[in-house]
Amino acid sequence: MTVDDDPAVSRAVARDVRRKYGQEYRVLRADSGAEALDALREIKLRGEQVAVLLADYRMPQMNGIQFLEQAMDLFPLARRVLLTAYADTDAAIDAINLVDVDHYLLKPWHPPEEKLYPVLDSLLEAWHATPDLPPTETRVVGHRWSAASFKIRDFLARNMVPYRWYLTDEPEGRRLLEAAGVDESQAPLVVTADGKSLVKPSEAEVAAHVGLTTTPAADFYDLAVVGAGPSGLGAAVYGASEGLRTVLVERRATGGQAGQSSRIENYLGFPDGVSGAQLTDRARRQALKFGAEILTARNVSGLELRGSARVLTCEGGTQIAAHTVILATGVSYRMLDVPGLAELTGRGVFYGSAATEAPSCSGQEVYIVGGANSAGQAAVYFSRFAERVHLVVRGESLERTMSYYLIEQIRSIGTIQVHTCTEVVAGHGDQHLERLTLRFNPTGQTREVPASWLFIFIGAEPLTGWLDGVVERDPNGFVVTGPDLVVGGRRPAGWRLDRDPYHLETSAPGVFAAGDVRANSVKRVASAVGEGAMAVTLVHRYLESQ
Repeated sequence: MTVDDDPAVSRAVARDVRRKYGQEYRVLRADSGAEALDALREIKLRGEQVAVLLADYRMPQMNGIQFLEQAMDLFPLARRVLLTAYADTDAAIDAINLVDVDHYLLKPWHPPEEKLYPVLDSLLEAWHATPDLPPTETRVVGHRWSAASFKIRDFLARNMVPYRWYLTDEPEGRRLLEAAGVDESQAPLVVTADGKSLVKPSEAEVAAHVGLTTTPAADFYDLAVVGAGPSGLGAAVYGASEGLRTVLVERRATGGQAGQSSRIENYLGFPDGVSGAQLTDRARRQALKFGAEILTARNVSGLELRGSARVLTCEGGTQIAAHTVILATGVSYRMLDVPGLAELTGRGVFYGSAATEAPSCSGQEVYIVGGANSAGQAAVYFSRFAERVHLVVRGESLERTMSYYLIEQIRSIGTIQVHTCTEVVAGHGDQHLERLTLRFNPTGQTREVPASWLFIFIGAEPLTGWLDGVVERDPNGFVVTGPDLVVGGRRPAGWRLDRDPYHLETSAPGVFAAGDVRANSVKRVASAVGEGAMAVTLVHRYLESQ
């Protein structure tokens, strides 16, 4: 980039530089320091590099030294050249001390073969030796203990979107904030791979700018699947592979709770175990391969029966119509309702494994609440990073709630300490979690312990309130299906077909349920995938009968 307020000089510099280096470099010129800084900010956001900056010393409003000083904050590795007149050599020497100018060049520089090109050749050679490699992924700038920053990072990680994380007080984080024209109070900032700046974006906004699909491509489908956990992914794979026009709608990220599992070791066909993220990614790619459409960051808020069509309404008003629907919304982690934790969620308190935080736990103590498999898997996973993992269990032992293979693993890891008959009854901290209060049963004694990390796995509940008045649910909110709908030989109210509901069919014909959201389902990944596949078989049977 060349910067000079004299248009004739500016064109001459750019012409001479472009003549020799235009094949390999894009040569930009600006008529003022302010204009050049605006261009550099845009270049920074696009993730591109700047090799050399040539700036004239005598410019109004912002001289060359002032420009280079600010440009250094954006591109600290760019080589810097100050263009000076003979009378300004003292200023050039000052510039070397102030902004570490690599070279000062006297005007005029003709012939360029003798006075300009040798200088630039040496500077470019030095720059190539220490290049500022451009990021090819999304960049996120935020605060260490920020729930909003964590939410964005977790969303990107669970959707397999590569990203780089910068703290607001890191040099590169500050440079990106400055390039976007925002201060650290406006974080999180998301800069996409194509240079788009998103300030405090919603998940839907992030999804729309990082290559995830958020809007349906068709007006009508054979099958709409709600929820992209194991059962939903299974349904999408089998539906699309069998020729059904299939759309899969997910409110946050594919994989559901299983996608957050650090290690699943009892899933058929994976003797060495598989992470939830790996299993999810394979299933997602498989569904796309067969032609399923996957919509992300779309929260379904309503279901309506319109003749033979089943119409889903998403928040924001988007509607998706299909012949059939499979409800595979799974369950959400139950919140631990004790004083102090709600305010600290995302700032040291997390629900689920939050694998993105594991490296930050290195050398520290981690507390995990729960006694089922998900908690055990998390304990094993975090033991690779943390100095000690405390597994807090309300019951007297793990045997009734956790698989045998996990119990044996936990016993073999010396850095995992199991606290039975123990509960977390309070959390404390200002900007982030700092302490926990534990209660030991049956004595009722309490003790306060220092803690910066708490991961909670205490069961789950279905989010099915949006189905009120459409399908029948049990007192706990789980969707009732098949034979459970026929009580005393009587079919569900409003059922108008001359047959009983199919095994996974709800009280609304053509609407099926699979996986954890279904009442009396087996809470296992394998059974969820199986139910998703079985639901597609019943969808075919339903469509053939219409």
